[in-house]
Amino acid sequence: MSDELTSEEPLGRLETVHTFSGAMPTGVTVSRQGRIFVNFPRWGDQVDATVAELRDGACVPYPDRDWNNPAGDDDAGAFVSVQSVVVDPTDRLWVLDTGSPKFRPTRTGGPKLVCVDLDTDLVTQTIVFPADVALPSSYLNDVRFDLRRRSAGVAFVTDSSNSGPNGIVVVDLANGTAWRRLNDHPSTKAEPLATFRPLVEGRPFLVCPPDGPPSPVSMGSDGIAISADGGRLYYCPLASRRLYSVSTDALVDRSLDDAEVAATVRDEGDKGSGSDGLESDDAGRVYLTAYEQNAVLRRHPDGRFETLVRDPRLLWPDTMSVSADGYLYVTANQLHRQADYSGGVDRRRRPYALFRVGIDAGPVALLP
Repeated sequence: MSDELTSEEPLGRLETVHTFSGAMPTGVTVSRQGRIFVNFPRWGDQVDATVAELRDGACVPYPDRDWNNPAGDDDAGAFVSVQSVVVDPTDRLWVLDTGSPKFRPTRTGGPKLVCVDLDTDLVTQTIVFPADVALPSSYLNDVRFDLRRRSAGVAFVTDSSNSGPNGIVVVDLANGTAWRRLNDHPSTKAEPLATFRPLVEGRPFLVCPPDGPPSPVSMGSDGIAISADGGRLYYCPLASRRLYSVSTDALVDRSLDDAEVAATVRDEGDKGSGSDGLESDDAGRVYLTAYEQNAVLRRHPDGRFETLVRDPRLLWPDTMSVSADGYLYVTANQLHRQADYSGGVDRRRRPYALFRVGIDAGPVALLP
């Protein structure tokens, strides 16, 4: 009798781009020229630079050391704790600063959106969010762009707060004006255990303090992606298997009230897994990290799902980025193994990783 037993078949093929021996990364983005930028939120690891560029196999503080050395949580002239970096369709780097190290309450000056010119490596614009947009409880998570709207484009940002209202922040890039949409709408909220009980590596994914009972993960609207035609904005709570979309026209139209915007929300259905990051390509497809399956899923315009890649090394696939040469990049950072979810014991094992997989498509480019 053979000792060989049937095993699951591999799907897709991951290529290792970089490994991280220090702090855990969350965001990644790739410029049109192939430059790779990553970020490291200040959640408790020793973070040398919260934003870095990968150069010759090393993480180099970006745009420089000073921008990565804040004077305090309200420093508008430096990065406090960055959750996401995104290159826009004109090849500018935008840095989304939570202003919330270790998820502390935000103070005005900390939460901001910063633009860096990749030709000069200089900061060209800083949009500081007021306290009625970035609330004390806010955790600004990820951002997408439509540069056709208004005079200089619009940004859409998710607020994934685990202790306050969730929603989407809309930003006019011309003047820095920002406003909240879908504020605490049910589609932006984490689901209770009665409807969502996640398993990661076969273990319940719960907040597990060293002394006391476990509780559900409460992070709301997290992943975000914009459709190839710019008409719909996709989003999902971290603690949910459902995918939602909303009209971008409604988000941007300030003459509409909250109920009129909410009327354009569409429940896109069960996506089969809890997801952290979302992304989209110019072929009209939406990508979803699947942290319960160590996988990346792909949703076609007709609503059909497929598994792009599944791999045991994809331990908490977090953020994705589509590159101009047809790859999908994804970070894997073992988020679920942090002490908060493991009874006070840090179960993460370095290194963390940045992977990529070929997709034969390019990034969405919503240009005037």
